[in-house]
Amino acid sequence: MRVLVVDDEAELGYAVSAALRGAGMAVDLVDDIPPAHDAITTHPYGCVVFDRILPSGDSITYVEGQRQSGWRTPVLFLTARDTVADRVAGFTSGGDDYLVKPFATAELVARVRSLCRRSAAEDGPTQAVLRVGDLEIDVRRRQVRRAGVLLTVTAKEFAVLEILASAHGQIVSRGQLIEHCWDSRTEPMSNVVDVVVAQLRRKLGDPTLIHTVRGAGYVVEIRQTEPA
Repeated sequence: MRVLVVDDEAELGYAVSAALRGAGMAVDLVDDIPPAHDAITTHPYGCVVFDRILPSGDSITYVEGQRQSGWRTPVLFLTARDTVADRVAGFTSGGDDYLVKPFATAELVARVRSLCRRSAAEDGPTQAVLRVGDLEIDVRRRQVRRAGVLLTVTAKEFAVLEILASAHGQIVSRGQLIEHCWDSRTEPMSNVVDVVVAQLRRKLGDPTLIHTVRGAGYVVEIRQTEPA
């Protein structure tokens, strides 16, 4: 899932981004409302993390305006403002969660992941466990099993496999995978997707479930072996 972090405090912004990337999320980091708006209108995000006070003003004003125009992406506000009135203002402006600084990194990651799940659920029903043949993907526990055997996969591998399995039987392009599983630091023409898919194929073993559709992308499906 792709997340946008909006914070003009460089050290904190990098720390938040690193924590979310470490949890397997693709993260874009900007330092003010105008570049945030450009990013929001360009990419699909599962969640946006806003610092309250930015160079252009209080981000709740921006979020409130966006909500009035129909924008539905979940928002988490990070702020040192901890009064009841501040929290109420955050929620009434259209915020979905409010975390006061200083905060525990693990709590931040858990809250962002929860908001991303909510975003995905609004786009369509999300299964807690995805199954393709003997492959089982536990979305909430972030676990992958093949024929009952627990596999060790990286956060990025899990993100790619989750999207492919969710689209079971449908082609997912490299561009779609980059858009959802990587951030703006990734060069679109790089081979990062091919590398991760190759790693997944090796870990998942035979029979192969991830198939390449030349010129189009990848598809997860069970294919019958042709008789000799």
